[in-house]
Amino acid sequence: MRKMNFAAGPSVMPMEVLEEIQKNIVDYHGKGLSMIEASHRGGMFEEMYDECLADFRSLLSIPDDYDVYFLGGGATLQFTMIPMNFLLKGSHADYVRTGSWSNKAADDAAKIGDVNIVFDGKDGNYTSLPDPLTVRPSEGSSYFYLCSNETIGGIEWQDFPDTGDTPLIADMSSDMLSRPVDVKKFAMIYGGVQKNLGPAGATFIIMRHDMLERRNSGLTAYMDYAKHAKDKGLYNTPPVFSIWAVGLVLKWIKANGGAEGMLRNAKEKSDYIYDVIDSSDFYRSPVDKRYRSRMNVVFRCPTEELEAKFVAESQREGMIGLKGHRSVGGLRASLYNALPLEDAASLAMFMKEFERRNG
Repeated sequence: MRKMNFAAGPSVMPMEVLEEIQKNIVDYHGKGLSMIEASHRGGMFEEMYDECLADFRSLLSIPDDYDVYFLGGGATLQFTMIPMNFLLKGSHADYVRTGSWSNKAADDAAKIGDVNIVFDGKDGNYTSLPDPLTVRPSEGSSYFYLCSNETIGGIEWQDFPDTGDTPLIADMSSDMLSRPVDVKKFAMIYGGVQKNLGPAGATFIIMRHDMLERRNSGLTAYMDYAKHAKDKGLYNTPPVFSIWAVGLVLKWIKANGGAEGMLRNAKEKSDYIYDVIDSSDFYRSPVDKRYRSRMNVVFRCPTEELEAKFVAESQREGMIGLKGHRSVGGLRASLYNALPLEDAASLAMFMKEFERRNG
């Protein structure tokens, strides 16, 4: 019996994609070679890669003046590459601290140059976000940085600040293609693929061309975005397996309504869980309702002992990944694109039954 996978990442994959990988892992479409053995210099890899990038562009309506490619190193490497490239000498960068991932990005950037904290949610224990209409870049800022969805805290920007001429950069690791995004609002969007788009190993980069004109000079080769843009992300050997799987997931998303279809499903799945929480005196969510994440639902039981019991009993029902992050405790249900609707419904039913027996 296949588990119901609520893990925050690496996370659930579409069954159709897993079966396609299984079918072609040894002999890729009868070519006598596995994709993960193929050279990334031309041949069947580049054909697959170009198709993957084209599907990415199509799903997000990415304009022609943006580069799209994949890098290794995970999203965490971008915490360093972004300020190395774009935090200009004698200037500063604006960061919004909204939880673990934006905090780590801001901390790394501060080791490279001056960082201005536009908003810090620490006093509210990172359970809310600023109104995007009230957030503005500071004068002379090199760029404005945010994380669109904080997986640990379960908060998600529902709209984004207008930063004017200041480049807006966003980490969208955990909600990419869970909803439509107006790419033109951003100078750069990036993220690890292991939440909504595929297995761990690849990081997607979407970057407006003019960003390369304002980067710092004297960068080493791998840390220079211009080098990667020029080589379509193939300056060094790319994470082939991960990219192949991402390409298959993108086709699955296209076949299931695109970003709009994913948004409909995300609303339905998260409503299952939030409705249980909101109708209960047993469960509670610490997150500001205005900024609740549709990808990561965090919630608590009355005691930590009951939370441990919840995790143990849910595991016996075939549900995994429901323990909250070690830094905050509690419970967390990650409802990424590939999670079936019926799994979210099953979790909601289990929550009601658990409350009945323990409330």
